[in-house]
This record gives sequence, C-alpha cells and structure tokens, in this order.
Amino acid sequence: MSQQLTNKTALISGATRGLGKHIAIELAKHGAHIIALGRTVGALEELDDEIKNNGGTATLIPIDLLEEEKLDAIGPSLFPRFDALDIFIGNAAYLSTLSPVTHFKTEEWHKVIGTNLTANWLLLRSLDPLLRRAETGKAVFITDHQTSENPEAYWGPYAASKAALESLVKAYSEEIKETPIKAWLYNPGPMGTKLRRKAFPGEDQSTLPLPETIAKHLVETLINNQHPSGSTITYT
Repeated sequence: MSQQLTNKTALISGATRGLGKHIAIELAKHGAHIIALGRTVGALEELDDEIKNNGGTATLIPIDLLEEEKLDAIGPSLFPRFDALDIFIGNAAYLSTLSPVTHFKTEEWHKVIGTNLTANWLLLRSLDPLLRRAETGKAVFITDHQTSENPEAYWGPYAASKAALESLVKAYSEEIKETPIKAWLYNPGPMGTKLRRKAFPGEDQSTLPLPETIAKHLVETLINNQHPSGSTITYT
C-alpha cells in the first residue's frame, strides 16, 4: 500500500461502521492519521485496533452528532495538536423508519435533519479554519440518489436532508474558490450496509458492492485530486 497520505490528518464522522469505518481504514493504510468520530467507545476502540494492526494511528472522539456544542468545540480542541486538517469526510447519516411525510414524528424529523444536515454544517464550520491551514484541504460529504432530483415515496425527510446538504456543499465550494480547499459530494450508490438493509430488508445484498470496495474508490479519488470543487462524484 502506498504512503501518499503520510503526515496527513483525516477526520471521519460515523467512523465505526459501514462505509465510514472502511474509509478510515483505507486512509490509514495510505499513511493518514485518522481522527475518528463515533457514538460508541467500544466500536471506536475496535476501529483503533484494526488501524493499529495495519500499522496506522488514530485519535478517537466519542460524540453524539446531535450534541451541537460539542461539535462546535472539535476544531478548537484539535488545533493545538494538529495545527491543520487535510481531509474531512462527512459520512455519518441517519435514515429512520420510512414513512409518509404527514405521518413522520417530530422527534424523528429533528434526528434526521440534525444528523444528516446540521451536524455536517457544524463540523464544517468548526473545521474550516483547520482545512484552510492545510496545503490542500479536502472536504467530502456522502450523499445518494434520494435527493431533490428523484425523491421516492416515504423517503421525504431523508431526501430533504440530503438535498439540503448538497446545496450547502455547493454553496461552500463557491465560497472557497480562491483557496486551496476542495469540497465534493460523493454518491456511493447502493452498497451492502446495515443502513441499506434497514430500508430494503428483503434485498439480496450479495449483489451489491461492499463498502470496503467503495471506500477504496473514494480514497483513490481523494489522492488523484482531479475533480473540480463542487463536483458530485459517483461510484460506478
């Protein structure tokens, strides 16, 4: 494995399972120091063990992405140790139960919007000064086909959160045109994860790409650095 990301730092939200876990492992294999965000200490420690077993290093941050004040504090808390952040992956997502828009519960609405949209905004706001101090800071946010272009029935709040995230990232990419930072959206498409199994319980996931395969493509995209800021990159 190449060490093209040696001496680089990468922060990943939702890093303890699914795509986020494999992105963290793949980045570490390329030499990056991983800053892993996750809710469960045990799952973070398991990730840390796997990264160390592959010769990598990690910093663990147990956090609930709905705790807004703690998200605001992440950037300032990292600055004394790392000085800059090279990569930020906004991966964490919450689906909830699929339901008609008019039947959706208020507390579930706040959790979907809080996790998929507000947390990404707060993290970006907190981490932007560190990204600006990197030689070529990169911010990548995970989206999918359930957006404003083709939302399906019963996916309303989730689709709304992802569509809003896409608008936020594209606006940010316009604002950083005169900086070395790039911001992208990444659409992994269907993949074999617990999140997808929740939405499609009867689906044969053996026909879907594995999250580790998609993680390798995403990391290769980061290293190649060929897409213009504001692009939506789709796994194919």
